[in-house]
Amino acid sequence: MLADGDSPVFAEVEKVRAEWCIRIDGVVKARDASLVNPKLPTGEIEVYIRDLEVLGPAEELPMQVFGEQEFPEETRLRYRYLDLRREGLHRKIMLRSSVIRSLRQRMWESGFTEFQTPIITASSPEGARDFLVPSRLHPGRFYALPQAPQIFKQLIMVSGFDRYFQIAPCFRDEDPRADRSPTDFYQLDLEMSFVTQDEVFAAIQPVIRGVFEEFGNGRSVDAVWPQIPYAEALLKYGTDKPDLRNPIHMQDVSEHFRGSGFAIFAKLLEQDGTEIRAIPAPTGGSRKFCDRMNAYAQGEGLPGMGYIFWREGSDGIEAAGPLAKNIGPERTEAIRLQLGLGKGDAAFFLGGHAKDFQAVAGRARTVIGEELGLTQTDRFAFAWIVDFPIYEKDAETGEIDFEHNPFSMPQGGMAALEGDPLSVKGFQYDLACNGYELVSGAIRNHRRDLMFKAFEIAGYSRDEVETRFPGLSTAFRFGAPPHGGCAAGIDRMVMLLADEANIREVIMFPMNQRAEDLMMGAPSLPTNEQLRDLSLRVVEKE
Repeated sequence: MLADGDSPVFAEVEKVRAEWCIRIDGVVKARDASLVNPKLPTGEIEVYIRDLEVLGPAEELPMQVFGEQEFPEETRLRYRYLDLRREGLHRKIMLRSSVIRSLRQRMWESGFTEFQTPIITASSPEGARDFLVPSRLHPGRFYALPQAPQIFKQLIMVSGFDRYFQIAPCFRDEDPRADRSPTDFYQLDLEMSFVTQDEVFAAIQPVIRGVFEEFGNGRSVDAVWPQIPYAEALLKYGTDKPDLRNPIHMQDVSEHFRGSGFAIFAKLLEQDGTEIRAIPAPTGGSRKFCDRMNAYAQGEGLPGMGYIFWREGSDGIEAAGPLAKNIGPERTEAIRLQLGLGKGDAAFFLGGHAKDFQAVAGRARTVIGEELGLTQTDRFAFAWIVDFPIYEKDAETGEIDFEHNPFSMPQGGMAALEGDPLSVKGFQYDLACNGYELVSGAIRNHRRDLMFKAFEIAGYSRDEVETRFPGLSTAFRFGAPPHGGCAAGIDRMVMLLADEANIREVIMFPMNQRAEDLMMGAPSLPTNEQLRDLSLRVVEKE
């Protein structure tokens, strides 16, 4: 924009500062060819100002909105409306809006119908803490914000609407993580009647694939989405949300250490339920790298990781490292052959009860893949994780409780529930993508007799089930169809598409890591009048 020096508006233009909101009247003229700026959308024109009105002056900004300078997250969240003016964040929020539009359109085109479910309802177990809402009309009683529309969407199936979906807000009082909001999130929620597990996959897979192809910015989407049993995922990847862009598969190598000269592992294997697991590291065969990964394990709270690396020897490939010396050449060669490794490669070893070390092993696998350049970063790798166990045993009390969704249909039906609870698997599934859980769902337990038996095994009486889930329990008396579905996390989906590691970068107005809204001042103290209306009293913690 330009103003002639002798123009009456020139003095007003000189007062204008960055981020002022102004209205301009003027004449649009083509720039001289020597002044054209191809980097700007308006680089071929100029506006010659005739009149100017200041609509909203701006004080000195607490953060700059031009460029992508780094600012403390607390500053960015406190002044989020300024942060959102920045081009990078603005682009991510627009991406989010486009993804939601595309999801909605694809679901309608797939024959699903959109319905809305209540936001204030009863408390139900979904694996996290509820946000409770006190009732003014019923003193001492509480509503809850829904952790998910789980029960309502099942009731929609009982009602005869057989292909439901919703872009649903969900509320969970959770500890924050980089890939999880501590308060609320949105999911693509869907449910179908008269379906098998594979039919649910066939319905949602084209929707997810289409969105990732549409907004993936050139990154490829794997054509094959394998189905991996839960137990296999934990063994090979140390997690039920594996990153298949990383080709490393962990393996059980216990037999090579049983009765060996490495006393730590040999004695460990004398205990019931223990194992030794290997993490192959192709191209990682240097002492420097092995020592660095050993230090990584120590930083994760473990004593360390044993390792073997293979190098050129006088008679061919030679094993090196402390473990190799203790167990001898025959065992190290057997390990190398089992893992499919060669000269210049390495392997790391962790032992004990799998639940105690496999999470760290999974993270180590991720780090090894990244540091050695094995993980492909230009693709989206999906996998369905299936055959989740329904129950687990508490290590301290020995009591049986639900390990995963209590509303899942047990594989084998009532006959399975009559046997060992720890062997019961559910028709429950997750979709993992690049190391994140993107979708979770199940074929539901729609039979009252099966539901009561499933909860009885976990210590819940029939009366307790009917009291806690009156809507679902009663509805199943009146001809409930078999049904199943899933939910896809929209925030996490956009995070992957935007190539971000922090979910707050794709949410318009997120909370900070302490679940505080610095911009709006939430959570806030209630007034005494509000507390009286709700028949509540705040008791300070000692």
